[in-house]
Amino acid sequence: MTPFGDGRAGNGQFAAGNPGGPGNPYARQVAALRAAMLAAVSPEDLHAVVAKLVDLAKGGNVPAIREVLDRTLGKPIEADLLVRLEDIENRLARSKGTGHG
Repeated sequence: MTPFGDGRAGNGQFAAGNPGGPGNPYARQVAALRAAMLAAVSPEDLHAVVAKLVDLAKGGNVPAIREVLDRTLGKPIEADLLVRLEDIENRLARSKGTGHG
């Protein structure tokens, strides 16, 4: 038994032989459901679903448009992040020009 009685060594780190936590109690069930879903959906089914989503997007369905764009181009980058990146680049450029970097 360790000093803390929880499988940890005196320094607070997990001791050798610690079996770890209980894990996710639903992991096995989720894996089985995911396997069943994959078995039930053929490549043709997926193609038909995606084609319908694209048709909805072409028809002006905003959630469908957003989904198609997010899945094909990736989620949009926040404008604030771009401003912060430009600021960092400008600071780096100035520090290189002054010999401080």
